[in-house]
Amino acid sequence: MNYDEFIRRKSQGANDGGFEPLWMPDFLFDFQRSLVEWALRKGRAAIFADCGLGKGPMALVWAENVARKTGKPVLVLAPLAVSRQFVREGEKFGIQIVHEKEGKAHRLTVTNYERLHYFSPDDFGGVVCDEISTLKAFDGKRRKQVTRFLSKVPYRLGCTATPSPNDFIELGTISEALGYMTQSDMLGHFFKSDDNQRHSLFKEGDFWNAAKWFFKAHAEKPFWRWVCSWARALRNPADLGFDGSNFILPPLVIRQQVVTCSRPFDGELFVKVAKTLREQRQERRITMQERCARVADLVKHDEPSLVWCQYNEEGDILADMIADAVQVAGADTDEDKEERLAGFAEGKFRVLVCKPKIGAWGLNYQHCGHHTFFPSHSFEQFYQSVRRSLRFGRVGPVRVDIITTEGEAGVTANLQKKQRKADEMFAALIAHMNDSHHVQTINKHTKPMTAPTWL
Repeated sequence: MNYDEFIRRKSQGANDGGFEPLWMPDFLFDFQRSLVEWALRKGRAAIFADCGLGKGPMALVWAENVARKTGKPVLVLAPLAVSRQFVREGEKFGIQIVHEKEGKAHRLTVTNYERLHYFSPDDFGGVVCDEISTLKAFDGKRRKQVTRFLSKVPYRLGCTATPSPNDFIELGTISEALGYMTQSDMLGHFFKSDDNQRHSLFKEGDFWNAAKWFFKAHAEKPFWRWVCSWARALRNPADLGFDGSNFILPPLVIRQQVVTCSRPFDGELFVKVAKTLREQRQERRITMQERCARVADLVKHDEPSLVWCQYNEEGDILADMIADAVQVAGADTDEDKEERLAGFAEGKFRVLVCKPKIGAWGLNYQHCGHHTFFPSHSFEQFYQSVRRSLRFGRVGPVRVDIITTEGEAGVTANLQKKQRKADEMFAALIAHMNDSHHVQTINKHTKPMTAPTWL
């Protein structure tokens, strides 16, 4: 073993444990084929591909290769209603995958995360976690269940639309699920806290605080190289050097609709504009009927519409005001949620009323060109909600009406600011990933020595 190989094996990136691809179909685009081949050779990998870039077919081809290699079934875990989407895509591309709810292991099996406890990891040779970024939203018990299940399976693939590059907790959660560094080890290896107390990370309700955790000296580039060792990310095929001219997103038109508050807050004599978060919540409660009426007026047309709400009461009012709307609520059974979410995709309902945390991940609604949105300060919710329609394959623009109160008038500007910041951070992530391909050629530990010309 030479010194270069010795150093490579000591590095965090030396973890390949896969195999050469056994089957590559013609229906994959060139960039999709490259990603699937890399993920198979890696064995345990993550693909962070933006909405509409074909994570579904890539996951299906990966699963088919693992099934052929191991001779064992492969399980695909997906959010609610996305399971049926996998079945439809499998039929489209000639790959048979069965939607299973009760724990039976078919050759290619797809089920919801909520039904994982019915299955045994011993039955499977590989697992695909679609929308793996949702792991961070699960409670501790569910997240541990998924991570322990994956730890007993040799081949693993995590797919999601590009996670925020500065969300280190999310990257640590995904790394742990794939069998690399645990979340805690990742932070201890690359980061330090301002009080040098690692336990401060685990204070209730304070999982990540940028003021407490920051990169160790000279650790930023090694951190991204480590991420590059098990993940690939792209928002366009051009990010990986492929032709991206056919993957240009349609126009996004955002309009802000401001509703005036006509009643004073509790304990106040006069009407005033909300300034604090507490006052904004009061203002939203007071204007609930007016805001819902504005939404009902905006969806009075024949085209499909997605109506995103934040409170259960908002959803109930909207379902009553909009005659041809169907509501997906948290109190519904998983079967009812799945039936209605899938039904909207199939055109059975014209208007879908839903909370972002229920239906904003993984679903393809390219047929819908109009959204109404009651905003929160969560950029991720807004981004994921809009990207159900604003994705490759959508024909025509996507219109988003953001209904706010006077006190929330700055929310749209705040979301746009966060969008610009996310774009900047993701551009930096792409740059680090492209640079990672040259790590070995840049860092030579020995250099050929020649005598000076004057000797």
